[in-house]
Amino acid sequence: MTNDLANDMEILGRRAKEASRTAAKLKTEEKNRGLLAVARELRDETAYILTENAKDLQAAEEKGIKESLIDRLRLTEQRIEAMAAGLEQVVALADPVGEVLGMKTRPNGLRIGKKRVPLGVVGIIYESRPNVTADAFGLCFKTGNAVILRGGSDAIHSNLAIVHVIKEGLRKEKLPQDLVLLVENTSRESVNEMMKLRGVIDVLIPRGGAGLIANVVENSTVPVIETGTGNCHVYVDESADCYMAADIIENAKTQRMGVCNACESLVIHEKIAPAVLPMIVQSLRQHEVEIRGDERAQAISEEILPATEEDWGCEYLDAIISVKIVDSIDEAIEHINYYNTGHSESIITRDYANALKFQDEVDAAAVYVNASTRFTDGFEFGFGAEIGISTQKLHARGPMGLEALTTTKYIIFGNGQVRK
Repeated sequence: MTNDLANDMEILGRRAKEASRTAAKLKTEEKNRGLLAVARELRDETAYILTENAKDLQAAEEKGIKESLIDRLRLTEQRIEAMAAGLEQVVALADPVGEVLGMKTRPNGLRIGKKRVPLGVVGIIYESRPNVTADAFGLCFKTGNAVILRGGSDAIHSNLAIVHVIKEGLRKEKLPQDLVLLVENTSRESVNEMMKLRGVIDVLIPRGGAGLIANVVENSTVPVIETGTGNCHVYVDESADCYMAADIIENAKTQRMGVCNACESLVIHEKIAPAVLPMIVQSLRQHEVEIRGDERAQAISEEILPATEEDWGCEYLDAIISVKIVDSIDEAIEHINYYNTGHSESIITRDYANALKFQDEVDAAAVYVNASTRFTDGFEFGFGAEIGISTQKLHARGPMGLEALTTTKYIIFGNGQVRK
């Protein structure tokens, strides 16, 4: 089977490579026309997509998957509409391909500049969240890339349906359907084979749990953009508005619990903790969130359970949150930088100097002042969608939109120069 799978993956990769050469030559108008066609098709085929998604939901429920993870898998009319609207937002964005990033003239008369070009073939390995299928296609297509999608077994029916709909939209506009390809084999071996397609796939982007991401980062021969897990903190500073803090934390934790930008950890200044922590506990308990804290937090509220060392660095993706009481903003920053995953961190404060200090010193892709971490999202940042949220520092960081799916090449104009 391994040899057959390796051969199948090689063929799939070559198809994508060939399609990427066509994609790189598409004009902006052609790409926008294709995106609009796919958006229409998603809306027209909502019932079909929901029928297929129901099969995945039923299988997940039968396996006893926890509700926060089932929510990642669930599609609704509203979520399909958001997928279509995301594609339309991508249409409205400027096409980065072909943009010339400066031009300078050397003493010998050579004019040297940089130009944005597609990456080529982008491989996405992801779990649950079938909306990623449409988002990844839209961003890759707009940037002149072909995309190979390998979703999880839990979303296979949903992903097959969405890719079928995308291909139908492309077909109606007479555009290459191989610009989006789905790996239908959801075994671990298919991931391993994707990671070996160096020279065929230009970049791999894993989206999912820590285990999946670590496997790809550590074993891929294809270049990887790492999208990290999200142990996101909210720090309540001593000058914070207590009502604002409670509202933001309730949103950051409970609006969707199974996503990487949900708040998993609270850090609270000891001077404000007696006033604000009971308000936070009350609002979170309404959503049946289990709260685990240190001894000082437990002394303030008897509803808080003891926290362990493991809790400080945990991405729960569930109705659980940790609470740490600190003596200063410096201690808060030190704690956050030690335990965070480089994703999203927020400070609630009325002190402008502390706000700037927090943004300067906290090491993360997105650092907020007086706002929920749930905004770390390509759609919310105006990217139309996102290919993932990068927690690494090379090439791209934070929500990755169109520019993150391009590279550059030098373009040089001469008039007969030769090097002496």
